[in-house]
Amino acid sequence: MEKKDRVESDQSVKMPAGVSWARYIRMLGASVLAMFAGAQAVHQYYLPDLSIPDVPPKPGEFRTELQGYKVREEALKKVKSERDTG
Repeated sequence: MEKKDRVESDQSVKMPAGVSWARYIRMLGASVLAMFAGAQAVHQYYLPDLSIPDVPPKPGEFRTELQGYKVREEALKKVKSERDTG
């Protein structure tokens, strides 16, 4: 009986899906890091305006344009127009 108890206690405790706690924590960490990296990449590409206005806008005045995208589009139009004229 003692040998059986000792063998059971030596094995790692498995979660319901059959994954060890160490693997679960590693996968959780990798998932969180991937999520943060993706959020950072999106914020670097779109350059959202994260400033908080002092006075909240009135209904209907709230603008939801992406400043980074707008800047890139204007620069692209400028380059195209210079290329077409030059």
